[in-house]
Amino acid sequence: MSPVLVRVAILTVSALIVFGVVGAVLLQVLPGPHRPADFLVIGTLATLATLAALFAAIIPGWLKMRDIFYKRRQKPGP
Repeated sequence: MSPVLVRVAILTVSALIVFGVVGAVLLQVLPGPHRPADFLVIGTLATLATLAALFAAIIPGWLKMRDIFYKRRQKPGP
């Protein structure tokens, strides 16, 4: 397996875990019985937490790269 594929798989699995954990915690925190609007709020907050976690994991990797927006050309040799 290539390192890029492994990193994508780890990020995907971790995002699913974050979504599930936040959703389960919010289901326990919000008082029942749950209405459809409650499930909408829970899903929205779980999605927000998942995206925040993904950005927090991805952005530092981009900041370490020197050439984020362009690639430097090699100088023509003699």
